[in-house]
Amino acid sequence: MANYTLTYDDGVEGWTSFFSYYPDWMIGMNQFFYTFNGGNLYRHNVNPIRNNFYGVQYNSRMQSVFNDAPLDNKLFKTLNLESDHAWEATMVTDIQATGFIDRGWFERKEASWYAFVRNSGTIPANPGQEYPLRSLNGIGGSATIDTTNPAAVIINFSISPLVSIGSILSIGDNLYNAAPPYTTPVFIGEVINIVQNYPAGDNYIVVDTTVPLGSLPTIPDAYYLYIKNSVAESHGVLGHYCVFTIENNNTDKTELFAVESDLMKSYP
Repeated sequence: MANYTLTYDDGVEGWTSFFSYYPDWMIGMNQFFYTFNGGNLYRHNVNPIRNNFYGVQYNSRMQSVFNDAPLDNKLFKTLNLESDHAWEATMVTDIQATGFIDRGWFERKEASWYAFVRNSGTIPANPGQEYPLRSLNGIGGSATIDTTNPAAVIINFSISPLVSIGSILSIGDNLYNAAPPYTTPVFIGEVINIVQNYPAGDNYIVVDTTVPLGSLPTIPDAYYLYIKNSVAESHGVLGHYCVFTIENNNTDKTELFAVESDLMKSYP
């Protein structure tokens, strides 16, 4: 369990900050703050390097919550920082725990830093966190499968009656299937080609099942579904509320005034 130093502010009558350093003793004298650590005396607020205590460099971290309209299930899509620097961010809801934004993804717009929330995802997908997302789409039951080449498995779908693969599926998406009694879908592999040429009788997907954790399909008429790349095509994080944590590793002065998020109500 980590130790922290807490500060109390008489003005707000509350505990305002946690500090990473842990002194043996502390005292204020002559308008300076002094601490003792390992038998050495330190004077604070004179080191030009921010977040450096006893020769150890720390990061600034802040955590809070978005909780507007708590009864509505929402998609938290963006993060807007009223700050003079970009921060890294992670976002956790009551449904998902994989939202994140790398510091380099923020764009400065009118003195604010703006970025879309990505979703890291897992392979195989986490049913409770990723199956409710808009990045998951179904195709339908397959007609035949050709597993001669595990690196290029061909999954054929019927033309009459038509089972439409659709235009949303893209190369690089992750393909799953489920067979009766349709329990948890099985990760098959990564889509490497899509062919929809009905006059020629072609309606199939080519999948590389040799990717890590991939598996050869064994049932010809299983139901197929896919999940799009969760980082490149994330729709944000889904939940009733969102706990966000932002972190900054700057060693100079950094100011943060407000954190905002664009969100939309999620309709089942």
